[in-house]
Parts: sequence; structure tokens; C-alpha cells
Amino acid sequence: MSIQKQFVLRYREEGHIRFQIPEICCHQPAADSLVSQLKEVDGVYRVSIFKSAQKLSIRFNEAVCDFSQLAKQLSQILAKMEKDQAFMSAKRNHGEHYSEPLKEKVKNTKIASWFREKYTDTKETIQAAKVITRLGMKKPKALVNDPEKAIIDFLNDVLVLYLIKLHWSRITHEWIPKPFVHRYEWLATFYMFYLLMRSRRPKK
Repeated sequence: MSIQKQFVLRYREEGHIRFQIPEICCHQPAADSLVSQLKEVDGVYRVSIFKSAQKLSIRFNEAVCDFSQLAKQLSQILAKMEKDQAFMSAKRNHGEHYSEPLKEKVKNTKIASWFREKYTDTKETIQAAKVITRLGMKKPKALVNDPEKAIIDFLNDVLVLYLIKLHWSRITHEWIPKPFVHRYEWLATFYMFYLLMRSRRPKK
């Protein structure tokens, strides 16, 4: 059976798919090669292989590379790797006793990978929030003189940060390359920043 037929689609939603994959694809360097080649596909921004669960997770931008295009690219990558005998070392070692350190086993579990992914996303948000907080703390008089406005300004900053983070992939892959097509999104963005700057004006 070809290696492509051993990839079973287990989960699919917009911008995210997950496959059940054969064990030989979870051994290095085959796993590293598969991940690096998938990351080179336009629109793909995150690839993870969960070795213990034998799962391949791919996150991508549907506007740049839809599911059918990605599936075709994946099939071509696997065919090339099979032709180059990238899986031969894993096949030779298949069935042999493979003892993985406990630390690595825990690190490669599905739940550990999920927490690692969420930790990265949360850390990025927290770091950005810290920057906003430091900027706000540089003006302690504003907090003392008008605490309500200072808190509202801070929450507005956090909201804008969240919206930018939420739409960052679309901004870089869709809005910037095709500004006229997404002119209404840009107008909404400029209007949001206008309202933000207008709210910062000192009261007369």
C-alpha cells in the first residue's frame, strides 16, 4: 500500500486539518523532512507531528491554499519522499525495540503538544499586554485624575491588540496583497483607529 493511502483524514475545519499517519512517518529524520517541506507550502503556517498518537496537524490559510490544493501538495511530498527512500530507515527499524526516554514520551503526547501550542499563543498575548500596561503606567496622573477613562483606554488597547492578532493571518496574506478587494476591511480598520485616537483626545 502506498504511503499516501495510509494517511487518514480524522479532522477538518476551516484552516485546520488532522491526519492519522503511519508509524514510519513519525520517526526522524522522516518526520522532520515532512514537517519542513509542508511548511514551505504557500499558506501553511504551522505543522505538528504528534509521534505517540501518530497524528499530523496542519494549520493553513484557506484563501492562499485551500484543502484540495493542500491535499495535492501533501500527496506530492509523500510520493517524492517515498521515491527518495526517506522512509527506508524507519522501515528497517520497524519492529525493533525502541526505547524513548520518559521525558520525550511526555513531551510528544497529544495533550502536551496541545498545551504547548496554547501556551505559545497565550504568551504572545501576555507579552503584548505587558507592553500596553507599561505604556499606560508611564502616565500615572491620568489614572489618578480620571480612573474611568484610564481603564477604558487600557481596555480599548487590549481589544485592538486582540483584533489585530485574530486577523493577522488574513491581513498579511489577503488584505495587504489585494488592498482594493478588501477595501471595506481596510476602511473598517482605519475607522477603528480613528475612534481609538479620538477617544484619547483630552477633554476640553
